[in-house]
Amino acid sequence: MRKPAPCRIVVCRGCCCGDPGKVAGLDHAEQVARLSETAAVRVTDCLDVCERANVIVVQPSAAGRAAGGRPVWLGLVNDPDAAEDIAAWVRAGGPGVAEPSDILSLYVFTPPRRVRTAPALS
Repeated sequence: MRKPAPCRIVVCRGCCCGDPGKVAGLDHAEQVARLSETAAVRVTDCLDVCERANVIVVQPSAAGRAAGGRPVWLGLVNDPDAAEDIAAWVRAGGPGVAEPSDILSLYVFTPPRRVRTAPALS
């Protein structure tokens, strides 16, 4: 029997996200490595919301989708400890299964409609 699909994480590392010149003081590779310890991480080029660099999208697991969960966009994820907050939420079930912590809720934003249908998230 196949295991249900777990949460996945998409990390923007395009023109602004991942740029040490724009987001100083954050080890971008370490952020991806820490998230990869918890879930499958796909690094993508540009999610077209550069004003919110660094952007991370948490996609719900199969159980989360069944419960009505949708991808959750997190912006300005520039605190070195934020990766652990995201990982803890994913371990708890992620979108549709567990609510993000109060701290993590501060990062949540709704992307413009043109971005929500981007191929990187289909």
